[in-house]
Amino acid sequence: MRYLTARKRAEGKGASRTGTQHHWHMTVSAVALAFLIPVWIFVFGHALGQPLDGVRATFARPFPAILTGLVLVVGMRHFAMGAQMMIEDYARGTARKMLVIFAMSLSAVIVACGLFALVKIAL
Repeated sequence: MRYLTARKRAEGKGASRTGTQHHWHMTVSAVALAFLIPVWIFVFGHALGQPLDGVRATFARPFPAILTGLVLVVGMRHFAMGAQMMIEDYARGTARKMLVIFAMSLSAVIVACGLFALVKIAL
């Protein structure tokens, strides 16, 4: 005799109506990063190895500053959603909730620190 109902056996294994939305957001951010990262590497590579005044001059222009900000925001959002999907696949219970909160918080802190550093360099 089974003590678990069909609903209890299926809980956590089926569609929760967010998988398609996560997949769509991951696809869009991956395509955006596929265009942003090569251009950003070129801009960053140009600034790499220059003295502080040269780096400030590079990131004081609007295009490199906006591009760097976009790479930070889109990249960390992509990281957070990917980490959330991975955590939801492999962790259960309270650990799952805590790990998702940690991943989201980590990405938010990295974005905040990166944008603050970008503003300090650019201004």
